Amino acid sequence: MSNQLSQRPHRNFYGRLKGKALKPSQKAYLSEDLTALSPGAVDWHTNPERVPLDLAGLFDSRPVWLEIGFGGGEHLVHQAESNPDIGIIGAEPYINGVAMLLGKIRKAGVENLAVHPGDARDLFDVLPEASISRAFLLYPDPWPKKRHHRRRFVTPEHLEPLARALKPGSVFRVATDIPDYVRQTLEEVPRAGFEWLAEGPKDWREPWGDWISTRYEQKALRECRTPHYLTFRRKD
Repeated sequence: MSNQLSQRPHRNFYGRLKGKALKPSQKAYLSEDLTALSPGAVDWHTNPERVPLDLAGLFDSRPVWLEIGFGGGEHLVHQAESNPDIGIIGAEPYINGVAMLLGKIRKAGVENLAVHPGDARDLFDVLPEASISRAFLLYPDPWPKKRHHRRRFVTPEHLEPLARALKPGSVFRVATDIPDYVRQTLEEVPRAGFEWLAEGPKDWREPWGDWISTRYEQKALRECRTPHYLTFRRKD
């Protein structure tokens, strides 16, 4: 492959990479645990040719789920504990959230997780086609200003590679408390090759049966915003 093709593409990144100072314990989680949990093939320095991830080797041939932007990791660890027969990859560029997740992984003792501490688009570059069985996008950054809507995840730049990575028939769940994010999601996700699985209002007003409320949802409820739970299926 030529140098031009193997070079990392220029991608604007919007949002925080780091917040307040990390606690000593969180620094220890990052230095002691993160490398072993990270799928190394995502790193552009070690895999400039973008050789696809060996998901079968990573998770012992178990089905693989993906959470995009896991925040503090509550939902990711909950799903890993509840589904030991699957493997889950979490992608999150906010290092404070990554440190929080690592602490939860230690406490829970789950071993079916992998962590990509960076941009989900880099992960999409190395996910094999039709390799992911379920995906989650839970309370993503709303980018409320209209001129910033192109920064949202529910745009072709993100949805097209996600659709490529998902198996036909797999489920994509989106949770948000922002009405305009709901509107854009319902417009853009079907265009990327998904169908919305809703037959009535309860299908987007009530959480999924295996749901665990996250800190972002609790904040939305305190501020009197209404959560929406949208379920899509990847078309054949």
